[in-house]
Amino acid sequence: MKIIEKKITTRELNEMAKNMFGNLVKAVVDVGKEILAIDAELHADLEALLLEKGSKQNDLWGINIYPELPGDDFVEFDSMINLRPSQENRSRGVENPDLRKKIIEIVNKFVAK
Repeated sequence: MKIIEKKITTRELNEMAKNMFGNLVKAVVDVGKEILAIDAELHADLEALLLEKGSKQNDLWGINIYPELPGDDFVEFDSMINLRPSQENRSRGVENPDLRKKIIEIVNKFVAK
């Protein structure tokens, strides 16, 4: 597990994916601090890491990154930590389109494709 605060390559992501799930890397995005935690078995572990570093729960969203897939398929919005009825998010996805856009912008800021 690590917090990404500078660019990482898709090659590095591919290595992480091969070591854990084969084709994906779990990540949690902090939309407040605009940082990314990656490479754990569970999104909840990445969430805990970010909370320990001062992130706010409401700013954390779980995603999966597929380093070998192009375009919109690169990021998948699917995590149990996203179930937040109190924030009007009633699914494992991210229902707010503006929030999805911000998450993708943060991912793109840190992943050199």
